[in-house]
This record gives sequence, C-alpha cells and structure tokens, in this order.
Amino acid sequence: MITGAHAILYSSAAEEVRTFLHDVLGFGSVDAGGGWLIFALPPAELAVHPTGGGSSTELYLMCDDIEATLAELKTKGVECQPVTDQGWGLLSRLTLPDGSGLGIYQPRHPSP
Repeated sequence: MITGAHAILYSSAAEEVRTFLHDVLGFGSVDAGGGWLIFALPPAELAVHPTGGGSSTELYLMCDDIEATLAELKTKGVECQPVTDQGWGLLSRLTLPDGSGLGIYQPRHPSP
C-alpha cells in the first residue's frame, strides 16, 4: 500500500535552498545520511490535469491566507510575485535562493 509521496527539488544552489526550507519556511527535517536532508511537508494533495501532449510535474505550497503568509515571508526577505486570482484559488510564486520559483496558493476548492 502507498504510505506517502516524496518530492524532489533539483537546484544548483541546493544548500541555500535547504537553508531556506528550514529557516524561512520552518520545515522540520531528518538527515538521511551524509547530510542529505529530508524535509517534512504539511498534508498534500495530488491532482492530474489534461494536456495536449507530453507530461510535466509541478509543486505548489498551500496556505489558508495568502496575503498574511506572503507578508510574513516578505519580513524574512523572500521575494514574492503579486497575487493573481485564478478562480480556483489565489496564486503567487516565491523566489528561492537559486532564483527558481515555487508556487504558493490559497485554494478555493475543497480539500480531500
């Protein structure tokens, strides 16, 4: 039986992103050996969306109040994109220390 999911962020600045996940987002972690940190995540959901061909994978963080969450992250020096209303939720992107983005949204859809 499936007991969980494991997501991976690839980064040219892995140590800085790990520090961001721990110090800024407050994710707890364990050392899997040799300094390889595995971070605890909040409860997760999985959705499958149709495409015109091919496939891809995306990761989004979820929050209850996007304005308050982004305000708190900004006090920690996190660059955040303006919030956009997507109908299904309010969406923004955080800039990680390697310059890549990580989606964050306040859902309007029910959660399982």
